[in-house]
Amino acid sequence: MSLIKGIYAASMSVLNDDLTLNMAKTIEHAEMVIENGCHGAAIFGSTGQAQLIPIAEKINLLNKLAVNKHKDKYIIGTGLNSLGETINLMRVARSLDFQNFLIMPPAYYKYGDNEVIDFYRKIVEAIPDSKIILYNFEKLCGYKFSVECVEELVKRYPNQIVGVKDSSYNLFENLKLDNFSVMPGSESKLFKGLELGCSGIITATCNATSSIARKVYEDFNAGNEQTENLKLCDVRNEFEKYNLISALHTFYKKKDSIYENLLPPLRVLDVNSEKELIKNLERLNFSIESLVAA
Repeated sequence: MSLIKGIYAASMSVLNDDLTLNMAKTIEHAEMVIENGCHGAAIFGSTGQAQLIPIAEKINLLNKLAVNKHKDKYIIGTGLNSLGETINLMRVARSLDFQNFLIMPPAYYKYGDNEVIDFYRKIVEAIPDSKIILYNFEKLCGYKFSVECVEELVKRYPNQIVGVKDSSYNLFENLKLDNFSVMPGSESKLFKGLELGCSGIITATCNATSSIARKVYEDFNAGNEQTENLKLCDVRNEFEKYNLISALHTFYKKKDSIYENLLPPLRVLDVNSEKELIKNLERLNFSIESLVAA
């Protein structure tokens, strides 16, 4: 079984003025981050507003992605609390020959490791030919994976539980499993993670940093001196001073005003925060103009 590894963006969803999903521009954006340096893109992660987008629109996009030139480079997020809806969306995706999924445990309810194992057990039993990346992000769902929970899931389902996106950062330094992808959720953890044996990253800000994140990754694997890691971390630090989705859409609306559209309760940054973000990024020689030119 081949590892999922490299630089992955948690790709953004692009919305029309009426807040429906703009299929063409959402796909165009995912293509762009791949062509700018990412090995792939996670579709309908939290950065893609997955929890807010209707299932019918998700299915529509999956049908269009199924004939896309980068089809094999997409990881499909579900972004659903309901076990039944998660399984149903995965069945649709599998019928279109998508196999890799990013799945977070349900939000809102309180539970522990045993209940999480049961949640993924039911998914694996329903979709046994899926490859699942666990999504560890306590800030969003209220649950944080323990090392022991991940180890138990992999022990039970080694062919289905193939990796973890670690956005709580309690796993990437401590989890040591053979043939298993550990991918922190921040560029600031990329270099250290690679030193520890991690497989790469899956992050929101790789929507903007794909080329320099790829350079850090390639230089590490080639044993070259790191020339871009400091800038990569600095850019990440500027974005994460704000809600990442809001900051990224604010950044990209300089390229195309359609990025200003976000599903409530999300919204772009206020004017003062926008000016601050853009000014601080420009101090790092990082701008939408340079990104587009690249």
